[in-house]
Amino acid sequence: MSRYTKAKDTFVDEINLDEYIDLESNRLAYDQLVHSLDKSLKMVLIFGRPGTGKSLLLSKVYHNKKQQNELYFFDTPATSKREFFSKLFKVLTKKSLPHGSSIDFETFVEYLKNHKGQREIIILLDEAQMYPTDILEEIRILSDSGVIKFVISLHKTDDEDLIAKEHFQSRIWETIELKNATRDELKTYVHKKLLKSNQFEVANSIKDKHIALIYKYALGNYRETNKLLYTVFEIYEYYDMNVPSKIDHHSFAIKIIEMAAIKLGYIDV
Repeated sequence: MSRYTKAKDTFVDEINLDEYIDLESNRLAYDQLVHSLDKSLKMVLIFGRPGTGKSLLLSKVYHNKKQQNELYFFDTPATSKREFFSKLFKVLTKKSLPHGSSIDFETFVEYLKNHKGQREIIILLDEAQMYPTDILEEIRILSDSGVIKFVISLHKTDDEDLIAKEHFQSRIWETIELKNATRDELKTYVHKKLLKSNQFEVANSIKDKHIALIYKYALGNYRETNKLLYTVFEIYEYYDMNVPSKIDHHSFAIKIIEMAAIKLGYIDV
């Protein structure tokens, strides 16, 4: 195995709370969301460009707060009404929906209204832009029951405002926006990721000039940064195992960052 394999694996893009990097902007978003869980809100909206950490934020809140709140995390979007309401049925009754049976929506809403004041259920709903329009409309109605509070995570796209206004305009009482990292935050992110995996020498070799170039290509986006650095260390790994004389193990090469950027299509040859 190459000395760069572990550094490469550090930047695998996955939802892993053990690899969570605590930056100030992430901490503020986390604190705001946790505070909102205790408010009498109908709905909370989390939005941001893909790769800004929405899923990781929801995962962290769920992991840390599920013992204090009746909290559920729907991390995978439902593709049909039956799938979605099967999940809700299990949340409410602790039982699976019997095979072949169906749920009448009006009866479901009445059931919720009859339990108002007895339970306050919070559902973290990731990737909400993937839900069909009819499910989004029914989520809006369910949020009025006073029993289920939804935390909705949406990608910030050209259609994001439209989705929010059409379905949830009067229900959203709090909005949390996640943004790409600043250059200083990106530097902290990269170094802390490497240090957590004991890659001290590699972390020390990445200087401000390298961070500036990484920021230029990834634009401060965490997912794009992970992709870029994964590819950088993949290239290092190849040279280390095949032609080690071509690389300097004591410095970080701008040329290899550029090679990775070309491979990913960030720049043209």
